[in-house]
Amino acid sequence: MIRNALKKIPFLVSVLAGLILLIFILFQALPGPEQILSSQRSDGETTKAIVKELGLEQPLYIQALKYLNDVSPVSLYSNDAVPSQLNGLHAILGKWQLWIKFPYLRQSFQTRRLVSSMLGEAFLGTLLLALSAMLIAVTLGVPLGIWASLRRNSWVDHFIVWISAIGISVPSFFSAMIFSWLFGYVYHSTTGLPMTGSFFEIDDWGQEIHVKWSNLILPAVALGIRPLAVLVQLTRNTMVDIMEMDFIQTARAKGLKESVVIFRHALPNALNPLVTSVGGWFSSLLAGSFFTEYIFQWKGLGKVTIDALQQSDLPLVMGAVLFTACVFFAIHSITELLYVWIDPRLRKSS
Repeated sequence: MIRNALKKIPFLVSVLAGLILLIFILFQALPGPEQILSSQRSDGETTKAIVKELGLEQPLYIQALKYLNDVSPVSLYSNDAVPSQLNGLHAILGKWQLWIKFPYLRQSFQTRRLVSSMLGEAFLGTLLLALSAMLIAVTLGVPLGIWASLRRNSWVDHFIVWISAIGISVPSFFSAMIFSWLFGYVYHSTTGLPMTGSFFEIDDWGQEIHVKWSNLILPAVALGIRPLAVLVQLTRNTMVDIMEMDFIQTARAKGLKESVVIFRHALPNALNPLVTSVGGWFSSLLAGSFFTEYIFQWKGLGKVTIDALQQSDLPLVMGAVLFTACVFFAIHSITELLYVWIDPRLRKSS
């Protein structure tokens, strides 16, 4: 299975290259960064200096190829064009330098900070939010699905399925708006929960950092509703099918306790589709919580990317897209490895 995951690396590289070219083309319709950065001084000399500094006077395909060279772990630079922020090993080959390095995502047009540093800080917030949402979804969704399967066709089963159908139908951004307004504003005096905020907040003097666990509750619940509803129905339907299989009837005939039959025999056989769903939803939450983060003003990848789009900050947007694609690939590969660990039958085939 590890070998199969390694075989997908060329596909990932081709997808990332395609994303770079696509975004370069799309951004030609937006205002140039030189227009934004020179807004305070609009004289021609300032604009020309910014264009030259950013390399925007070159043809589009040259800009794209240079960016591909920067983000590649193996890069080739001329001696007079090596970025000062590179970290890695290099060898001098005459007028050229061969570098083995971490991907260089350049600097933000707005803050002039390294994009990799900005994304690293933002990813911690998104990761915490996604983990919290999935924790809510798994700890509630799987038990509710098992309960519904054991009470099949009862009012409990119908009620749980009905509620989960509503949860699937409601988009996360709509849940975020409702939760923020209802529990963060209308009933704020009762809940004590804020409408907006991040996990780490700086005081009014910009010095002391405070941890705000209360800021995590509403966005995590709003983001976890849909995967929770999906896990309820998936667990319920999978368990219903498994509980009717012959090996379950055999286990009951041996006189095993019902709890042993459910958690030692039935549930392990239902884990593969659950792992698939959890892995897919987790990667989606890491990459698709943009509007939820923006509504709650949660400092994460989503808010950073939307802010960068509004400011035409191309390096930051490009870095966020590439980072998100790599996260998808990594989680997908980890999910495949979990299949082998959960289901021994796959170890022989792999």
